[in-house]
Amino acid sequence: MLEIIRDSLTEIMVVGRSTDQDSDQVTVQDKMPVERILSALSDETLSATELMERLGLSHRPTFRKNYLNPALEQKLIERTIPDKPNSKNQKYRKHQNLKKEC
Repeated sequence: MLEIIRDSLTEIMVVGRSTDQDSDQVTVQDKMPVERILSALSDETLSATELMERLGLSHRPTFRKNYLNPALEQKLIERTIPDKPNSKNQKYRKHQNLKKEC
């Protein structure tokens, strides 16, 4: 009985595997959000709305959670008005230390 269960699980695991081609496509399409935001910023200073447009995103909470906050936490980007994170005039740019390295 245990052999039947083990064989069934082995079959499921083999069938469920993706091919190398499938995983390559996912990697290209789902580039890391932080990499995407850095690429979208280039050497410019942009608002959150402008960044979302460049990234093809429309849901602000998802943008903040997956893109903006991780990039800010990793100090890869910075706010132009750090004392007022919720300012309507807030914009973002690559962190100054990051610009020097590039």
